[in-house]
Amino acid sequence: MLRWLIEKVAASPPQGSKGFAGVVRANLVGTDEETVRIVVALAGLLGTVAYADRHFALEEEQRIRQELERVEALTPAGVDAVCAALRVHIVEISTIEAPFYARELLAVVDRDFRLQVLDTLVDLAAADNVITVPETNVLRLTATALGLTQDDYNASQMRHRDKLKVLKR
Repeated sequence: MLRWLIEKVAASPPQGSKGFAGVVRANLVGTDEETVRIVVALAGLLGTVAYADRHFALEEEQRIRQELERVEALTPAGVDAVCAALRVHIVEISTIEAPFYARELLAVVDRDFRLQVLDTLVDLAAADNVITVPETNVLRLTATALGLTQDDYNASQMRHRDKLKVLKR
């Protein structure tokens, strides 16, 4: 019954993240629109996974910083600004907007890049030495939204098998 609304929300750019996307855009130096879209989507997915268990751990934020520092067009001050914007907008980013970010990457980058993104997201979930069930659920959904298979997800997750909460007692 509400399918039309879900499709409308999922198909349109995130309205609540104009501040977040604006912060990312303002801190990217000399980049084209496609790069901006990629960095906004990547940062959004990083925030989504970090907050999957409804706790934005310090280890996870440090890992996000490491990943953002790899973006040549982001200065250290830019990384600080993006992380601050993630904290402010984390609820909208991790709930309403997550499908948009995955679709952006699906539309703009190739499969190898999306596999690297999945590996990065799994590494982020493992940053605090445990991958919780909510994180696993978000990672599986994100892998599918990125156009990747269950086998792709399993291969990525296998690198951190010892950190899976579901396997610990």
